Order: sequence, then C-alpha cells, then structure tokens
Amino acid sequence: MKVTYYLEVISSWCYWVEPTWAELKRRYDGRVDFEWKIALMRKEDYPVSREQCDWFYRRSGMMMKSPFMLNSGWLEPWREGRFPAASYVAEAGKDFGISGDELRLALAHAADRDGVKVASMDAAIKVAVKATKLDGKKLRARAESAEVAARIQASTAEFFAHQINQRPAFVLTSEIGDKAVFSGVVKVEPLAATIDAMLADLAGYAAHKAHFGGPPKS
Repeated sequence: MKVTYYLEVISSWCYWVEPTWAELKRRYDGRVDFEWKIALMRKEDYPVSREQCDWFYRRSGMMMKSPFMLNSGWLEPWREGRFPAASYVAEAGKDFGISGDELRLALAHAADRDGVKVASMDAAIKVAVKATKLDGKKLRARAESAEVAARIQASTAEFFAHQINQRPAFVLTSEIGDKAVFSGVVKVEPLAATIDAMLADLAGYAAHKAHFGGPPKS
C-alpha cells in the first residue's frame, strides 16, 4: 500500500498537516510506503497582500488551536503569485539523496514561522545549505535544471488529474486496486481509518489466496 502526499512547500495548510504526516509514517512504518510530491499552487491561490495573508493565517491558526500565528513576512506581493523557489529546491534535494522531509520542512519553517523570503532562490538555497550542508552551487544548479522543472510539472499535473485543488492532498492506493483521495484534510483520524480499512482488505485478499490460490483460468 502507498500514500502519496501532494504539497506546496510554503503552503500554510501543508505546514499545519505535518504532524499528521509524521504520525502516519510512525504508525504505519514498514506496512505502508510514503512519498511526497510537489503540486505547485496557482497564481490565484496565493494571497495578494500581507494583510490578506494574515487574515488567512488567523483563521487557520484558530481552527488548529495553535499557540502561535504563522508569519506572513515571506510574502512579496510584487511577485504576483509566483513563489516556486522553495519547492524547486526541495525537489532538487532528492537528487542529492534527501528524499525525506528534513529539507522541505526547513524551508517551510523558514517561510511560515520565520518569515524568510524563500521565494528568492538565493534565500531558499541559504536555508537549504544550513539545514543539509549540501553544496549550494550544485543544489542551485539542480533546482534550476530542466529535469527538476519537468518533474514538478508532472507531479503538479498528477495532482490536478485527481480533480482536486486543495493542498495538502493524500492519495491512498493499494495493490488490489483500491484508491482513496483526500484533499484539504489535515486531521489524522480519517486518514488512519481509511488506511486501516485498506490494509484489512489487503490482509483478506492475502488470506483468501493462501487458502484457495489464484482464480481459475476458466
């Protein structure tokens, strides 16, 4: 069974869902494969001012009962909704063996908690180097490469192909063809309940095969 998490690195709701992602990985370690992919936000998905961004942050912070408010300092309205640098750097990290969460979490924290303007490639690389000790020039070259851009375009297209538009999004699939899609869900309970149900179905299929083998050929 596999869980694919679609995210935008500096998305506030992706920031809020990270404890759920970590808990799912802990709870189902060794039984479920976990992978994250970039799903870039559209221009219209971003706030147009810090005032508007703060309004959204107050709303999500209240919903999450957070003891702190996120920091809108990363937002530069003059970019007009073009903020992909952090996601490109996180994706590039995979080419240096960093396929876990540490790099993208460092970038997300820098933006959403510290207000670092990681929409700038310079700032994003600086955060990444501090978090990973990677060579900044090599990481930047990879982040700006056509290969990384193609991967991000493909994973973003995958996201929209599921006919969803809210991040975080989770796509749960199993080898018997089951599939569940969650878009905008941040609580662990519905995700865990669905994973449990899908694992139970897999176990049932395995038990049946052990008793009866494969299906008759005719």
